[in-house]
Amino acid sequence: AAMSQELLSLKAQLKEKDEEIAALKQRLARLEKNHNSTQEPYDKVTPLSPLKTKRELSNEDIMRYSRQLLLPQLAVQGQLNLSQTSVLIVGCGGLGCPLALYLAAAGVGRLGLLDYDEVELNNLHRQVLHGEENQGQSKALSAAHAVRRLNSTVECVPYHLQLSPQNALQLIQQFDIVADCSDNVPTRYLVNDTCVLSRKPLVSASALRMEGQLTVYNYRGGPCYRCLYPVPPPPETVTNCSDGGVLGVVPGIMGCFQALEVLKIASGQGSSCSQQLLMFDAQDAKFRSIRLRPRKADCAVCGDEPSVTQLVDYEAFCGSAASDKCRRLNLLSRDQRITVQEYESILNHAEPHLLLDVRPLVEVDICHLPFSLNIPLSCLEERKPEEVQLLKKKINQLKLGRSGDFQPKVFVICKLGNDSQKAVQVLEKMSGSELASVAVKDICGGLMAWATTIDPTFPQY
Repeated sequence: AAMSQELLSLKAQLKEKDEEIAALKQRLARLEKNHNSTQEPYDKVTPLSPLKTKRELSNEDIMRYSRQLLLPQLAVQGQLNLSQTSVLIVGCGGLGCPLALYLAAAGVGRLGLLDYDEVELNNLHRQVLHGEENQGQSKALSAAHAVRRLNSTVECVPYHLQLSPQNALQLIQQFDIVADCSDNVPTRYLVNDTCVLSRKPLVSASALRMEGQLTVYNYRGGPCYRCLYPVPPPPETVTNCSDGGVLGVVPGIMGCFQALEVLKIASGQGSSCSQQLLMFDAQDAKFRSIRLRPRKADCAVCGDEPSVTQLVDYEAFCGSAASDKCRRLNLLSRDQRITVQEYESILNHAEPHLLLDVRPLVEVDICHLPFSLNIPLSCLEERKPEEVQLLKKKINQLKLGRSGDFQPKVFVICKLGNDSQKAVQVLEKMSGSELASVAVKDICGGLMAWATTIDPTFPQY
């Protein structure tokens, strides 16, 4: 009896060791897979193999996804549907980060992560997949690594490239659902038109300052982006995060909403946002939902007789660059502008002049040149009496003891040289009527050009 007892005990120990070895092998395989997948991001679009069909969930799947499998709305079939869906995320920034994280966590089969940019320090307050150590690294690759840490069973395809009319169709045709997380108008039109031509649903969101919006386009007969916005807005009316700022959690919330809609579509429940615009006001913590017009029969791209049957030049169509970097306006001629180097030499020669900083007060508080006069552009445009009085006073001080036809010099500066150009146009209208006659020029590139080329101790923001 003692003998058989010992046999059983050894068999049990052996079984335990076998299980331990199996677990170690699994862990090794996973680490090797992760190690080998320190892949370079794709810099061009290549064909992807179809996702493997999954008939049933493994024990590990059941354990990992158990809390969502318990939902009657999802259940086993919904989870299997997710595992066979591929999603392309256009932009791995403030919206794309939380979106990628929650899609990977929920177990979508394949994630395409596209971004042309590298990680910068000013991204980190909202782009929470990237870390300080990822500065200078491709955002697509950084996002792929972060996603893999969370769920190594999700296939990640990082694309370090700019989406363009040349590569968009080839790329988007390979995915089931597209999420637009870009921060510029040309890319929105490009992604929309490609989704219509490829018959793919598009989950689109945006966030700025303390507000967010979300809509699902081109889904189950609903409208596309062009149905609602047939013509792009004038470039000078568009504000992005690098101009207007954003509280990091706002794109976080909107990216989570995108994840929610993608998961509903991918699992087979369908989306309720295909004919409504969801608006989030973070200041009042309120959501509003606006019912949208249905698909337009005469829409240029998804209408009954479309005029856009292939992709066009979207930067030309919108009159702006397909990048969320700071926009550059060109409103003035070269002789109405001076460089920061030219301005430095004016300072060195102590030439009398007025330096007018037309940024909002909140930006002047961040940093300013000590000898500048601050009058925000909006006050100039609205001709605020006390601000105009102040300007008159400063200009008249420059005229003291000069002959009657002397034109005081006014140089206008802002962050990047966009608002300063608008201000020059306003001042030229006022010159000789509401103000004494002045010679006005704007400083190209603004204070950020001053910081990068003249004074490295000046803060950049």
